[in-house]
Amino acid sequence: MFRKTAGELLIDLLIEWGVDHIYGMPGDSINSIIEPLRKVQDKIIFIQVRHEEAGALAAASYAKLTGKLGVCMAIAGPGAIHLLNGLYDAKLDRAPILAITGQVESDLIGIDYFQEVKLERMFDDVAVYNQRIMSAEQLPGVVNQAIRTAYTRQGVSVLTIPDDIPKFEVEGNARRTTSFFVKPEVFPPEDDLLKAKQILSEAKKPVILAGKGAREARESLLSFADKIASPIALSLPGKGIIPDEHPFCIGGLGLIGTKPASEAMEEADTLIMIGTSFPFTGFLPEKAKTIQIDTDPNQIGKRVPVDAGLAGDAKKTLDWLTTRLVRQADRSFLEDYQQLMKKWWEKLKKQEEDPSTPIKPQRVVQSLQKVVRDNAILSVDVGNVTVWMARHFRMTNQKFVISSWLATLGCGLPGAIAGKIAYPDKQVFAICGDGGFGMTMNDFVTAVKYRLPIIVVVFNNHKIAMIKFEQEVMGNVEFGTELQNPNFAQYAEACGGVGYRVERPEELMPALEKAVSQTKPCIIDVVVDANEAPMPAKITFGQAAGYAKHMIKELWEEGKVDLPI
Repeated sequence: MFRKTAGELLIDLLIEWGVDHIYGMPGDSINSIIEPLRKVQDKIIFIQVRHEEAGALAAASYAKLTGKLGVCMAIAGPGAIHLLNGLYDAKLDRAPILAITGQVESDLIGIDYFQEVKLERMFDDVAVYNQRIMSAEQLPGVVNQAIRTAYTRQGVSVLTIPDDIPKFEVEGNARRTTSFFVKPEVFPPEDDLLKAKQILSEAKKPVILAGKGAREARESLLSFADKIASPIALSLPGKGIIPDEHPFCIGGLGLIGTKPASEAMEEADTLIMIGTSFPFTGFLPEKAKTIQIDTDPNQIGKRVPVDAGLAGDAKKTLDWLTTRLVRQADRSFLEDYQQLMKKWWEKLKKQEEDPSTPIKPQRVVQSLQKVVRDNAILSVDVGNVTVWMARHFRMTNQKFVISSWLATLGCGLPGAIAGKIAYPDKQVFAICGDGGFGMTMNDFVTAVKYRLPIIVVVFNNHKIAMIKFEQEVMGNVEFGTELQNPNFAQYAEACGGVGYRVERPEELMPALEKAVSQTKPCIIDVVVDANEAPMPAKITFGQAAGYAKHMIKELWEEGKVDLPI
């Protein structure tokens, strides 16, 4: 009777769970897993990345975009260590991930062998499930438990597998469990719903703050907002839940958000938080009554005191409330902010049409808007580029993926690779600053190798520009932010892709139009103005004072002003 090895059974179980690709780098301590994986490339494709961090970031982005399990793999020691940044991104953004790492052989553990690291201890903080496989017979049950836990707890599961175990045959009586998970239906108790209904019935100036937990509830959210006459502000992970130019949308909240959103929060008498654990509480109203809706009861009341907590699915909870509330007759509060948003868009339009050179970053976003299809995937890196995209790109039905809670530089390119694998028939863009792209740019060759025609737009200002601005707002002189960049368009060509260098505004549209018609990965290297500061929509006195202090310091160091003695 033919019996499978533990390595073969591992791959079989991944197939049962619907895994169709794995990001990783082969090596000695996982070669006994790579071999059975090699034999099923018609079912699970192995995507060889050039750095394990990029593999983990891609797996995290895949999970965020699709809701499916992202899987990455690395050898013991250095390979496993490289995974950590991407795994923490998945942890903080609550994305289901399975990380499979090698380990030295069982009889070598504990004797300080070559590349031996205490991986269970290392992964303990990042993982919702963290287990070392102790035997071939243990493997099937543990694999199922790891994947089930990643899905149900929306987090990272780590399996550490000593190199000898995948080679052993699995006995016929090995523990087998179920290769699927079930989703519970979460709905608030009626007493909590009635309490929220009473608060909403008395609200005169309600404001909704919607996060990614409302992503599957667009129509319910809009119906609810219409019923209570409430504008809708969005968290950054929630961008795209409703179209940015929808009459109810007042844009993002926070330093990278809109002025109308900040002012609406200041004026609100009722705040309804839906599917968000918004951390920047200084932007939330201090005296408003607060209702929070979330599937995770642990999130309710975590940031601010709430008057009614609704532990339930956003769509079902909103539908219940909407059908039982009387339509708000006074629409003046909503209409005031609709007018303010019209003025806000007009103000942004002037920035976006600025014809000056160096190119304004806002102009790049406006041009990008013209070539991006309604169903495109946008993987946005961290930095000033986040501000320009969050504030200026008008989402309709596109998917938007970012490292929102960890905010790790370098996520843009791996996210685009994952996006193209998940949605091969859709346009996929990586929108990166030069600092973020420089961190993972070696994996552009991965896109070339696997013929993934992504479009990378690099905002190239030869600076870590957000840090420059932060230093200046503190009143300090810029230091340590200069970057020495290559010509990224030439780099694309050297990798086997297509590159376009853009230095003038009139070159933007021709480059973008050529890029979206290519069948190869492209880089558009856009030289943008390094001095275009991502100013908050509403500037505080402290920010203005700090910036003025910085200017005085800079002028004094250049000998242009004399400081009083």
